[in-house]
Amino acid sequence: MQNEYNLDSTEFYSLKTASKRLFKLITDRLKVNTAYVTKRGNNAMTVVSSYNEKEEIIPEGYAVEYSGTYCRLIINNEKSVMHTANLEHDEFTRQLEVTSQLKVKGFLGVSLMDTNGKIFGTLCVMDKEEKVFKEEDITYLKSMAEILSYMIELDQTKYNMDFLSVPIVPITKGISILTLQGVIDERRAENIIKQVLQYGASNQIDYFIVDLSGLKIVDGYFPTILGDLFQSIQLMGIETIITGVTPAIAHQEVANEQLPRFKTVQNLETALDYIGFELVEKI
Repeated sequence: MQNEYNLDSTEFYSLKTASKRLFKLITDRLKVNTAYVTKRGNNAMTVVSSYNEKEEIIPEGYAVEYSGTYCRLIINNEKSVMHTANLEHDEFTRQLEVTSQLKVKGFLGVSLMDTNGKIFGTLCVMDKEEKVFKEEDITYLKSMAEILSYMIELDQTKYNMDFLSVPIVPITKGISILTLQGVIDERRAENIIKQVLQYGASNQIDYFIVDLSGLKIVDGYFPTILGDLFQSIQLMGIETIITGVTPAIAHQEVANEQLPRFKTVQNLETALDYIGFELVEKI
């Protein structure tokens, strides 16, 4: 079974945030203890997010080999749903190892798809008491899954944009420019750090000129994690030269504490001059 998604289960930030807000509504409406979202992997189903009202039944990160999951029964069902009043009595679920482990009875699950109709995983509820689920309950849970499908698309889009939006421009051997643009949150910063360090090591970079002129300051907040980026670059023996510090960045106290630790110049030309590199106009 091929995994359609590049992100790790922990990286679906929008999906996790939205599902956690919906879980309380779902458990109250269906009168169950537990609601959770799973992601289908190559060999296993992994719980991306979960909510347990009274007793923890399903923790986040819980993973079960695909063939032994209720999710397989949901996904393989032509109506993309599986429900039973008692998992221990149902002919399809009573033999599964997970049933004896969890010791739950009432169960309802529906397929969770992205907006293109590709299977992502499942949205499920369960309880240790017997529960008879009506057609209206199934319709309700499917409607919640439709809402979450847009969150899957949002996370995948963000991932693809972040992966492509680390503009590193080589100038000459050992010198490259890193242009940081837009809003840098913690998740994006971690991706940038990973790619920049890999690039620096692979291309034997001596100098990184980091241009901050396109960085957006949101709610007066300077992304402190950028200090980790600059320090990581320095630890690799690559000198960091920062340019393009805007008035909005300079106004931030955190930026004022972090940036002086690194060479800061006014523009690209000054940065290249500091390195000893000269651009010669071709005649």
